[in-house]
Amino acid sequence: MSLADPPRWTTEEFDEQRDLARELFRSQRLNESQGVYSETFAECLGYVNELMAKTDMLSRLTAVPGSQMPDPELLEVLTNADLLEALRYVVGPPISADDLAELADTSLAPRVLLEDAEASIRVADTVVQGLDPKRFPWVNQGRRPEQIEQDAAALATAALMATRRVETARRMQSKDQEEAVKSRLREAGMTEVEPRAVSPGLLDAPAPGEFCGEALFGQRKADLIVRLYDGRCMPIECKVSNSSTNSVKRLNNDAAAKASAWIEEFGSGATVPSAVLSGIFKTHNLEQAQDQHLIIFWAHNLDPLASFIRSTEQDG
Repeated sequence: MSLADPPRWTTEEFDEQRDLARELFRSQRLNESQGVYSETFAECLGYVNELMAKTDMLSRLTAVPGSQMPDPELLEVLTNADLLEALRYVVGPPISADDLAELADTSLAPRVLLEDAEASIRVADTVVQGLDPKRFPWVNQGRRPEQIEQDAAALATAALMATRRVETARRMQSKDQEEAVKSRLREAGMTEVEPRAVSPGLLDAPAPGEFCGEALFGQRKADLIVRLYDGRCMPIECKVSNSSTNSVKRLNNDAAAKASAWIEEFGSGATVPSAVLSGIFKTHNLEQAQDQHLIIFWAHNLDPLASFIRSTEQDG
């Protein structure tokens, strides 16, 4: 029985799909600047202004005088996820949640901060010690801020916070891509099953016509593991690149390197290493990856992926 061959692209086809992916990337980034960032900034500015109001322009980030209890409104800030995030951004430079928890020697879980007054005070004290004197000079000077400097500080803090949120959303694009691929696999008649580590021999792999999410495939993780109808396994990597330089790392040094390792580990007759790409790539890097046994598909056109899967059912 002959096995269906996965698609292999010519230079001209790579050029065409690369250009389409690039245009989609540019459009998304431009729309992000005009829409997503503006909306995120407005939302963050609201949180920063609320933080400033509840802490009296950051002057009440300490225990209540004569008490070991935090200010009640400060406690509201510490136990509200968005306001606590805004509080982390008044530090210069902003402090991550993990670093704040480590420096304050406490969990940042609301339940912990509500029940442990000393932990809440340590969190606030940590922020006070790192407070940005350039944005909030009035705090150390023990005075009320002028309206112009209060507004400027709020705008700068909201910009920092919004930028990080948008950057985090960008990093989640590969997860969105995975969901799009999963959806297309279901449309092709495949069934999703629980993730499981797959070793050579494929005894523990999904059954033909099934797929699972991120799991170990041999010695390396794959974003998705698909069991083709003819019995072969197709580990899929979902890669988003924001520059041609970044593409070398994501495509050649990661996905293509995994493909070579999987072929060596499982054999070319048992596995079809693949990648679904979006963003910026150079044609010669795509060709190099293809020469390393990596089968390439594009997030903007998953028809070839579905067609290949259906072809293995006909031959299976």
